[in-house]
Amino acid sequence: MLQRKQFSKIAVAALLAGSAMVSQLASAADAICYNCPPEWADWGTQLKAIATDTGINVPQDNKNSGQALAQMVAEKANPVADVAYLGVTFGIQAAKSGVVEAYKPAGWNAIPAGMKDPDGKWVALHSGTMGFMVNVDALGGLPVPQSWNDLLKPEYKGMIGFLDPSSAFVGYVGAVAANLAMGGTLQDFGPGLAYFKKLSANKPIVPKQTAYARLLSGEIPILLDYDFNAYRAKYTDHANVAFVIPQEGTITVPYVISLVKNAPHADNGKKVIDYVLSDKGQAIWANAYLRPVRPEAMSAEAKKRFLPDSDYARAKTVDYQQMADAQKAFSARYLSEIQ
Repeated sequence: MLQRKQFSKIAVAALLAGSAMVSQLASAADAICYNCPPEWADWGTQLKAIATDTGINVPQDNKNSGQALAQMVAEKANPVADVAYLGVTFGIQAAKSGVVEAYKPAGWNAIPAGMKDPDGKWVALHSGTMGFMVNVDALGGLPVPQSWNDLLKPEYKGMIGFLDPSSAFVGYVGAVAANLAMGGTLQDFGPGLAYFKKLSANKPIVPKQTAYARLLSGEIPILLDYDFNAYRAKYTDHANVAFVIPQEGTITVPYVISLVKNAPHADNGKKVIDYVLSDKGQAIWANAYLRPVRPEAMSAEAKKRFLPDSDYARAKTVDYQQMADAQKAFSARYLSEIQ
């Protein structure tokens, strides 16, 4: 039987060991961000900069917006995440679901009204324009498609990819863009669903998560994706990649960040939000070929890598609240009519 003194020493040692373990876990993850994948929007560089400049370690996370919101709702009583990066419609849904809370970061007043929730439950970081990201070498000599209707041509069979429109936000953006280009509205997705039915004849590849690497490898020669991923492939990875804003038009949408309600590391979460909206954080987005919500952060050199403004004139903004309101009904119709 242990003597009291011996027991005390063992208990203290155990407590110290336990404290060390907790400390190690805390140092490994000082804040949790849902949907911060390193290959998407160059979150890899952003997370490294956050760690270097703030000392806050944020692990990579490969969820998409839909998966992130679903997990936040499931964890509502005991949150795990501190912040979440979401497509704007998912940000609006998260606010309605009561899983995020208000936070107005530094520089709040300089952010345009349409790019933030009035109460601070989400704020835009940057925007992306939907189009065709094309691995030219993987086309086998075929011309680079220039329109939504070009994608229906049989010669592109098996070459087209898009993220699942019923789950991933970028997939939904592609569906909205195609629908509007085909004459639909945010209240009428009939033309877009008819388009996807026709496109199904070309046997598209429909992953649920980011497919950047699959585009670079040539497995998916044509991917419905954002301008920033195409520019990254061209200028950073030096791939023979073209970006096309389709002739019939497309849309531009913001991506937002929110503070999770009752976040376990709320103070660190706020610091992360402050950082990605700071001059340094916004410059990282701009250097990653994203249009920052604070445009003064974009250098003249960064802007040179974008398509001409005349091409971007075909990209429109929409009522993002209406877009969010329409998403659930669209997803249900897509799952029943297309998949």
